[in-house]
Amino acid sequence: MVTRRSFLMIAGSLLLEQGIRPAPAQENPAIPPLVDQVPAMLDHILLGSSDLDRGIAFVEAHTGVRPAFGGVHPGRGTQNALLSLGVQHYLEVIAPDPRQHTDNALAAKLQSLAEPRLVGWAVHPRNITALAGQLKRAGVVAEGPTEGSRKRPDGSVLHWQTLNLKDDSNGLLPFFIEWGADSQHPSSDAPAGCQLIQFELLTPDPASLARLASQMSLEVAIAKSAVPQLHAVIEGPKITLSITS
Repeated sequence: MVTRRSFLMIAGSLLLEQGIRPAPAQENPAIPPLVDQVPAMLDHILLGSSDLDRGIAFVEAHTGVRPAFGGVHPGRGTQNALLSLGVQHYLEVIAPDPRQHTDNALAAKLQSLAEPRLVGWAVHPRNITALAGQLKRAGVVAEGPTEGSRKRPDGSVLHWQTLNLKDDSNGLLPFFIEWGADSQHPSSDAPAGCQLIQFELLTPDPASLARLASQMSLEVAIAKSAVPQLHAVIEGPKITLSITS
């Protein structure tokens, strides 16, 4: 396994400017640092389902906590439900919204899923505009920042900006999200009781992925696997869920 390697956020200097610093090494090398298990800047992971109710039931059955309906994504053909995974981390159950008719690629992908599985993850930089500039100067092609919003069940509206990589290495790389200053982070009031205890990237070629990661600086665990996959372990009150893409 490749751990404690630089990954995903352009460049170390940008992180320091944003007040983000790597976790200190632990004295006992047999105990992996927390940053090796869950990237510090991971914002949320996306669990795709062909039907939202089915996805909610799946998470409840495998963690003991029921995600709450979050809202719909106008124009994107999707809707979601949310589950807190700790401070600044959450699970987004995302599924097609049958009331919308769009040609959105993600909605079509979700519709084809035979069972719930991971379909992506997001990282939260402090300054997404600065990140976009860093990526461009490094020759990394990305789209955005792009404005987004979602109306919550209580009538309030969440606002955010996203930055999407053109090449996400077969779904292993995340998209980046910056929440609006007036928007409450979803982890703060989504149903609690679960914790994200591990997140890793699985790939047939860990060395190549680590080299790609060298131009970025968020640390994430990388392990060898026959096929590219995301892998997360969510600890619930009584049950632990291990899920892949």
